This record gives sequence, structure tokens and C-alpha cells, in this order.
Amino acid sequence: MDRMSPRLKKWLLAAGLFALSVLVGSILGSAWLGVALGVLIGLGVIIAMSSKAGGNQGIYDRDDDGAEL
Repeated sequence: MDRMSPRLKKWLLAAGLFALSVLVGSILGSAWLGVALGVLIGLGVIIAMSSKAGGNQGIYDRDDDGAEL
């Protein structure tokens, strides 16, 4: 039985990836590089998991060419 909410899972995963990215950046010699990577990866995870939870993953619209507002 899974008691952890999906919202908490999403934020814990993003925070864990952020910490891992900071660690990798520190190993490479630049903690700021790790922070930048962590922010980008964390935001990507949050956006991807929100899209998946909202049912917007993989929507195909043949009439949408992306150029029109």
C-alpha cells in the first residue's frame, strides 16, 4: 500500500535529483555548475510529472503546427 502522495513523491524526486546534481558539480569542480544542472533537471522532472499526472502526456493534434496563436 502506497501512503505517499504523488505530490510529495514529485517534490522528493526533484529535490533528490537536485542534490545529486550539486554533488556531481562539486566533483567536477564547480558547485555552481551543479546548482544550475540541479535546477534545470529538477524543473524538468516537475514539469514531466505534472504533465503525466494531468493527462497531457503524448497528446497529438494533427491540426496544431505550433506556429499559430
